Amino acid sequence: MTSKKVSVEVDGRQVTLSNLGKNLYPDFTKGEVIDYYVKIAPVVLPHLKDRPATRIRYPDGVDGGSFFEKNAPSHTPDWIRTQTLPTPGSSKGRTELDFIVIDDLPTLVWCANMAALELHIPQWKVGPRGRVHDPDLMVFDLDPGAPATIMDACRVAHLLRDLLADDGLESYPKTSGKKGLHLYVPIKENDRTSEYAKECAERLASSHGDLVVSRMEKKLRKGKVFVDWSQNNPAKTTVAPYSLRAAQSPSVSTPLTWDELEECGSSSDLTFSPDEVLERVEEHGDLLTPILDNPQRLP
Repeated sequence: MTSKKVSVEVDGRQVTLSNLGKNLYPDFTKGEVIDYYVKIAPVVLPHLKDRPATRIRYPDGVDGGSFFEKNAPSHTPDWIRTQTLPTPGSSKGRTELDFIVIDDLPTLVWCANMAALELHIPQWKVGPRGRVHDPDLMVFDLDPGAPATIMDACRVAHLLRDLLADDGLESYPKTSGKKGLHLYVPIKENDRTSEYAKECAERLASSHGDLVVSRMEKKLRKGKVFVDWSQNNPAKTTVAPYSLRAAQSPSVSTPLTWDELEECGSSSDLTFSPDEVLERVEEHGDLLTPILDNPQRLP
């Protein structure tokens, strides 16, 4: 491993990179992390645009410590877009923080060099003058409680898709990059997403109580799939499409087709490495393009 620093030009910005040979995963270096984010940039940046990012950083790799970083550190380059936003209930007692907004490739590379393996974003956007918009996405996190698996989450995803379709809404799946699935619904800006998502989860739990739970208590989740509607709370975030996840091997939160969910035979069919995701994008493009430009009206 070398600690040598190199300065590179990225779309007209000078970005200093360091420790490129350092393993952030047992068999995946910081240089490879940066390379992945550069290559995936054309499809990940539209999903990050205008959404204040919470970065989960692993400066000593996935086997070392990690920390959530919302505030822009003091050494953030002045060309990176930051947005001062209220943070009610902050554990450090601060009422405002300066969030980084990852709108371009230089900012994405800079974050990757800071060992920000995971990028988490809210379901709402912030305008250029700091106006916080109402949510334009609704998300459901399908979280299987052992011995339930992601295969059970696939069943619940189809049930939830049908429930939403009955309300006139199309939905789009991706893996969480870990043990569950996410279901996205693009909507016209609306402040009712949390209320409506909770209602959907409760309806599903009522009709499929053998498989689905909508309440938060962990003791209720054994052998069932928790339909977590709470990530629609404006204070919460969800891992971004195409973000890396921290594990022993690098995995990616990966957009899927409904056919893939229908046909998958095991959990390994829904685990994707960075190289596999890049190949998928080369073949299919961004399967989540509809959540960028297909807003739907909540019933």
